[in-house]
Amino acid sequence: MAKNAIVGQSGGPTSVINASLAGVYESCKRRGAGKVYGMLHGVAGLLERRTCVLDDKLKTALDIELLKRTPSSYLGSCRYKLPDWHTAEGEAVYVQLFEILKELDIGYFFYIGGNDSMDTIGKLADYGAHIGSDIRFMGVPKTIDNDLMVTDHTPGYGSAAKYIGVVMKEIIRDATVYGTKYVTIVEIMGRNAGWLTAASELASLSGCGPDLIYMPETDFDLSDFLDDVGRIYRNTGNCVVAVSEGVHLADGSFVSEGKASATDGFGHAQLGGLASKLAEAAKLETGAKVRGIELSLLQRCAAHCASATDVEEAWEAGAAAVEAAVAGMTDKMVVFKCDREDGAYTCVTSLEPLEKAANIEKKIPREWINEAGNGVNHQFIEYALPLIQG
Repeated sequence: MAKNAIVGQSGGPTSVINASLAGVYESCKRRGAGKVYGMLHGVAGLLERRTCVLDDKLKTALDIELLKRTPSSYLGSCRYKLPDWHTAEGEAVYVQLFEILKELDIGYFFYIGGNDSMDTIGKLADYGAHIGSDIRFMGVPKTIDNDLMVTDHTPGYGSAAKYIGVVMKEIIRDATVYGTKYVTIVEIMGRNAGWLTAASELASLSGCGPDLIYMPETDFDLSDFLDDVGRIYRNTGNCVVAVSEGVHLADGSFVSEGKASATDGFGHAQLGGLASKLAEAAKLETGAKVRGIELSLLQRCAAHCASATDVEEAWEAGAAAVEAAVAGMTDKMVVFKCDREDGAYTCVTSLEPLEKAANIEKKIPREWINEAGNGVNHQFIEYALPLIQG
């Protein structure tokens, strides 16, 4: 690596995003990079010239090993949407960014993030090609939502899925302690895809999974929901429901009462309050004692419950991005290609164009969801189980 490298983190944090950062850093140093800069708070911080030299922070092998197991985004994050560079006003932002990169003598640019982050680095790569820049731009996948296209799964998902499975088991056990009849509704992250909510079914491996699971992949009907809850409550005296924050009605509108409260930098609705809303409806319908639980931010960075598989694969994704950049690749995202034949799990890295991942969301296959739309099938368990190991 004849020039310096720079790496940033963007979007929501995870338990293992820093393992990818460690993978980028270690591989850059092994490949002879001069300096490895970190963007403080992503590309938004870079625009303000807020960077650090990671060589000053990561001085020993222990520093790097600890970084791999540190939750949340070590460099800080952002939700900043780059403008269209085809306009004069928009291009001024890119001119500023590339001037900063030139000042730092950057030859390799790595960005760790999800759908919107791949949009960011894809735009930078596109503009770099437009002006003839020799900087190589690589995307490193990250999102607990697991909704990036062209990859089997994303770093961060396995640990979040493991946490959700464990917490659901504990919630279900708690609901039976006093012999009191309960309806418990647990709201789980997931605006447009139900991968996280589906992970609640992992609790069933210990014999106590949720009774009902509702995800954005199918339309939500309040009458059907109340019928399902009422039937199970009458038959068993307890009902535990897992529901995605982004479940929507047939017309596409979010059920969540928080749907119009705010949007982020990319225009996505900030959801919340669904568990309370559905709990109130269930209470009126059944007369039961009802609890609404919102896992909220707890599910993002639960490093105490991280998957060892997730940690190692996150590191490998960062390292693979560096190896690809050194080999001359640019405008690519690292992806996982996996095999689960006969119960044996293997995972290797590959590359795909950034345009295949940016601004597109991967949903749970409909055949992995039961016909009623209120649960998942064995196919999901077979998919997710290898990702939570260790």
